[in-house]
Amino acid sequence: MTDTPGLEETEDSDDELPGDIALTQPDIGAAETRVIERILTSASLNDGRLTEAFEEAFAAYVGRRHAVAVTSGTMAMMLALKAYGFGPGDDILCSPYGWHQVVHAVALAGANPVFSDIDYWSHTLNPVKAAERITSATRAIIAGNTNGHPAPWDELRALASERGVVLIEDSTEAIGSTYHGRIVGSFGDCAVFDFSEPGPLLCGEGGMIVTDDDDLASRLRYLRKREPEHLKSVVISHNLPWQSKLSNLNAALGLVQLKRIDEILERRRAVVGYYEAAMQSFEGIKPPYHAPGVTVVHCHAYAVHLGTRFSVSLRNAVIEDMLTQGIDSASFGVPLHIQQFYAERGGRRGDCPVAEKTADRVIAVPFHGALDQDEVEFIVQRLKDATVNSGAGAAIY
Repeated sequence: MTDTPGLEETEDSDDELPGDIALTQPDIGAAETRVIERILTSASLNDGRLTEAFEEAFAAYVGRRHAVAVTSGTMAMMLALKAYGFGPGDDILCSPYGWHQVVHAVALAGANPVFSDIDYWSHTLNPVKAAERITSATRAIIAGNTNGHPAPWDELRALASERGVVLIEDSTEAIGSTYHGRIVGSFGDCAVFDFSEPGPLLCGEGGMIVTDDDDLASRLRYLRKREPEHLKSVVISHNLPWQSKLSNLNAALGLVQLKRIDEILERRRAVVGYYEAAMQSFEGIKPPYHAPGVTVVHCHAYAVHLGTRFSVSLRNAVIEDMLTQGIDSASFGVPLHIQQFYAERGGRRGDCPVAEKTADRVIAVPFHGALDQDEVEFIVQRLKDATVNSGAGAAIY
């Protein structure tokens, strides 16, 4: 258990609190420590050998032909968009809801993000609503496996094929989840991953693009970094590469974490089990949901969805109450279309009502593999107390 900065115990907390409980904690062990020490003392930080090894191992893990490692999930999405040639004048359909906001890459690439609403239960992009937003300017659909729950890939693939647009899979929140027995990252024309907290596979910072498209992979590798063999390339007059290659240091950490990923995910699943057992007597919260075809969900965060009597202000009061008890908690995120940058460009509340309703009443509570059953029961009890203290009454969903 780690300390949470900025939280102070009350005078009588020693008798009832197990100590400050952090929202997230990296699963780092002796193997990670050894490999980092070895890189720092005996290897080059940037010769690319470990980065290539990480790419090969990750491609094999998700069953794709190519994997291209970069500095973040946002950069992974940026380079994917650039490799397809998307930019000003192009509409990219995407969800406004999620924890890790790689969708910012759409605006950073100069394209126009068009936000479409989510499914009420799975919180993934709703294919029916997405179809209504596609126009002649639409070039791609970005669909995320939101908080570990796979999107409806059969329907999304059919939609993308019918409308002739690229399907990009955002798997930054879902490593290890499966749909019809296939692992996430294997459904889009390409897929992006992120390796920063609170995810289970950590490189410090890092991201990955995976694809089966040989030409796309070649373009991605060129855009990622100007390699020595490109110095005299005439292609440089048409395409400018980004300095975004993952270092050996980050890649070495990713390699060790990938070798341990089943163990890491299993520990997190055990914690989900503790939460689900403790939540059984919590009236009014939204129960765990797996859509048809979803075989395994490895959630990114443990998100508690409060009942309809909770407003944003009451939800925030619950979070503040939890913080005073030494339990780090947070909202899952404000929908992108009503954040200032996008609101200034035409987004407004009411554009995606399901996403707004969901985001207004969700709380992310501590979730990592080091939590034990007693700690989870303590967290849930304090959450129950906080909802009562908020004055919302029974939380009927």
